[in-house]
Amino acid sequence: MEIKFVIQLDANPAEIQRLQALQVNFVDICNAISPIVQETHTWNRVVLHHMVYHKMREKFPHTGSQMICNAIYSVCRAARIILQHPKSPWNIEVNPQALLPRLHFLPQSPVFFDRHTLNLKGNRLSMYTLDGRIRFDLSLTEEQRAAFHHEKLKEVLLVNNVSTFSLHFHFGDEDAKAIASENIIIPDNVAVIPPQPSSSTHQMAVA
Repeated sequence: MEIKFVIQLDANPAEIQRLQALQVNFVDICNAISPIVQETHTWNRVVLHHMVYHKMREKFPHTGSQMICNAIYSVCRAARIILQHPKSPWNIEVNPQALLPRLHFLPQSPVFFDRHTLNLKGNRLSMYTLDGRIRFDLSLTEEQRAAFHHEKLKEVLLVNNVSTFSLHFHFGDEDAKAIASENIIIPDNVAVIPPQPSSSTHQMAVA
């Protein structure tokens, strides 16, 4: 069963600055990974992890290891939607030999969290940032509490709402077919940059 809900964070100005810094850092990592996807035609999460993890750890030494993993996941997820969605104009199944576009993550791109970078105990939420964890007290409904206790947490997205931040929780099984069935063809936080004619082709490793 899929359950989605949004919780607004009651963050003070100092906490908002820390969340903004985390978002900038996360987007920078995604955009450092994205050209590698284009060059190698690889967006399988496990394969890409082995290719880029240590490079990203060296390039972004102040970022926690799990947040690097979350950025890899974010890039792979966007690539699967844009390059494999049946209705996408960039669907590689239509033209397997076509050059790949480059995915450029925009400043408003959400930050992906997981159980290592975010946890909830009672009503107390603890979130990773570049400067240590931030903690918030949440007011959860009974339905939301039940989801945390009985459902599998699939994704948590930190979304910047200009002056505030919110967390978007998605419970359910992670499934490539589920992503392919989404109505979103091109996520609005990703710009698709057409390939240059001089780009070389490579063997694809798809999810």
